[in-house]
Amino acid sequence: MKTESTTTTLQQVADAAGVSPATVSRFLNGTAKVSGVKRQALERVIEELQYKPNRLAQSLKMGTTRTIGVLTQSLESGYFNKTMTGIEDVMKAAGYAMLIMSGHWHADEEADRVELLIGRRVDGVVILTGNMTDGQILKFSKQVPIIAFGRKLEGERARGFCLDNYAAACEAMDLLVEQGHRRIAFVAGPQEQEDARARLAGYRDTLSRHRIPYDPALVVDGDFQESAGLLAVDQLLASKQRFTAIFAANDLMAYGARLALYRRSIRVPDDISIIGFDDLHSSMYTTPPLTTVRQPLYEVGTCIGNMLLPLMGQRSEPAHIPALSLVVRESVRRIA
Repeated sequence: MKTESTTTTLQQVADAAGVSPATVSRFLNGTAKVSGVKRQALERVIEELQYKPNRLAQSLKMGTTRTIGVLTQSLESGYFNKTMTGIEDVMKAAGYAMLIMSGHWHADEEADRVELLIGRRVDGVVILTGNMTDGQILKFSKQVPIIAFGRKLEGERARGFCLDNYAAACEAMDLLVEQGHRRIAFVAGPQEQEDARARLAGYRDTLSRHRIPYDPALVVDGDFQESAGLLAVDQLLASKQRFTAIFAANDLMAYGARLALYRRSIRVPDDISIIGFDDLHSSMYTTPPLTTVRQPLYEVGTCIGNMLLPLMGQRSEPAHIPALSLVVRESVRRIA
């Protein structure tokens, strides 16, 4: 069997198919218009000889590596993994592979990782949230096309988008108010991130719309990790704040809050109701199943992929920014 990816093998494919080596090369690159008969002959010969083109040589010749870089924040996070699956499916269908790196929520580390990806000659970069400035991202986009999720951004070779976190936070708060809750604690995310700011704004504005006084003592800062939810409830209880519900700015902090309540024999939802944000897979299996805002993370990934392809000069499906939705389960109850 012929398995070498050499010029000689390319010549053998051309001879067996009755075409020139240049035609074979253009056919493999997708730049040649080949008749049906010749196409069938080429496909048959390539399969019979098990010819595998030298992808590196092709990339150097075409000025593309057929790879993209993805900067995530945590490889362990179900949130980011679901999004990356959507990106991968779009990119794989377009003939691209992914290089994945973590920034760990540190702006300097994120910038270093993007520089490393650019050094690997990726054709495009995806940035999944993070703490780099818009200016840094726009500067990097002069070297490579970039799609940034979790921020609004517009440049010649950069696009950024957010989901409607504000409206979704308002919807979650409306549910709590409709169920009779007036003293609602909020575990906030890091305010340097746009989505976290939007969720806090939704919390505050919904209180105002229902003429419920805003009490800053009921708002505790967090970092989107489980421990932040646990510490937030500890702080609220230690300060003897009275509240009947907790709105956590993401599911992980809701899990931590639930654990803190459990350790004090405070029942959910009988004593305290809880709402999260994200709808991670495990949220339907908590005790009780968590009411939360669903982020369609896989669809976010496909949207990102379809936004990046045109910036790299490739065709794509239309990019539709998906909507958030409230998933009502068993962690909220009506009070008198």
